[in-house]
Amino acid sequence: MPTLIKSISGIRGIVGDGLDPQHILKFSAAFAEFCNYGKIVVGRDSRISGGFINNLVIGTLNSLGCEVYDLGICPTPTVQIYVEHLKANGGIAITASHNPNEWNALKLLNSSGMFLSLSEANDYFNIADKIQPSSHNIAMSWQAYRKWNEIGKYHYINDSWQLHLDKLYTMELVDIENIRNRRFKILLDCVNGAGINVVPKLLSDLNCEITKINCEESGIFPRNPEPIPENLTETISIAKNNSFDLTIIVDPDVDRLVLLTDKGEPFGEENTIAQVVKFVLGKKKGNVCINLSTTRAVEDIAEEFGCKVYRTPVGEINVVSKMRETNAVIGGEGSGGVICPALHLGRDALVGIILTLQNLAEYGKSISELKNQLPRYSIKKEKYDLSNVDADEILIKLKQKFRDEKINTDDGLRIDFEDHWVHLRKSNTEPIIRLIVEARSSIEAKGLMSKYKKLIAESE
Repeated sequence: MPTLIKSISGIRGIVGDGLDPQHILKFSAAFAEFCNYGKIVVGRDSRISGGFINNLVIGTLNSLGCEVYDLGICPTPTVQIYVEHLKANGGIAITASHNPNEWNALKLLNSSGMFLSLSEANDYFNIADKIQPSSHNIAMSWQAYRKWNEIGKYHYINDSWQLHLDKLYTMELVDIENIRNRRFKILLDCVNGAGINVVPKLLSDLNCEITKINCEESGIFPRNPEPIPENLTETISIAKNNSFDLTIIVDPDVDRLVLLTDKGEPFGEENTIAQVVKFVLGKKKGNVCINLSTTRAVEDIAEEFGCKVYRTPVGEINVVSKMRETNAVIGGEGSGGVICPALHLGRDALVGIILTLQNLAEYGKSISELKNQLPRYSIKKEKYDLSNVDADEILIKLKQKFRDEKINTDDGLRIDFEDHWVHLRKSNTEPIIRLIVEARSSIEAKGLMSKYKKLIAESE
């Protein structure tokens, strides 16, 4: 059965089996109305289907009178930056992020360059629901297309990511010469995604010696593109058998950053945000925002600096909204998503890279030694498949069972204990519960994961 998933961040599906031309036209036209037929920025990742989807999106927007700025292949955060830079009415990032080759998506941005809020998404989908194109005729009669002399203007921006880099280099937290003097030796894996040009240019500008793998313009991801250890066996092997100061891995749309140490070992996605928080708070004290599934190490670090941490439901828009509300100086998500408001309010692997290199340049030692200076925790993430049981009922039972503990129900159920925490969330797209457990050691976390999976089974 064809799959088309609509969510707060946009529309995604399998190309040719759910995400089809009539849907692309429909959702693009709805976004034109949502943006009041104004200025819209469009960028995409490198996957093969991105080319024809980009053409359909831009053609639809132009035909309805929108002025379109086409950024070509670039990181999602670059699209966000351009929405702000051009004072556009909105933006569309054509990317399915870490989903495999057959997937693609339209990620929608508001006039602030942020993903749509819940209320904005509801308004948008209400517009889209009015459009019912025929499967035999994708032309839409609900909205008159513009005459030949009224169609929107089109602009193509070559190497659009250069603006992104220029803004990075002028950040107050960054000392370019300090990084250049270290001459870092780096293994880089861009999974043939949108980072294939911009990340090497960033590292080259920073005087790094780069060894590249999976940085080809093929449009094909050579492995499962989600940058988790089980998908990085080749990269880890190369890193372990050679001498690099660190390994940098980004996902297809360059909003998540994953690192390997000088020993070729995973640095840990949770540690990516933890070390950046420690670096930033050491320069400028202030509030920190993370989601409910992010490591407790961030709270330990913030406590050292006398700073406050705010936790939000999972989802970039939730974190950035709280960051804006609290005037936070740094934030992010434990999946390797660094959000630095000094640049822009969005997850950004490029800002994560430059702050990590700045941190290492000032620290003067290896990334393995830097990791040893962070609070030590072990986190486990798994899924629990449900049969015909309502996930909400299970969470209610577990909430009752642990009613005397510290509980947060903003996003599923998070329970904090002295020695560990657990976060259980139901999926909006699959009959599963996502479990995240963090404890002081891997053995403890593994045992606790088994315990909570057993409790779920007993609650079914």
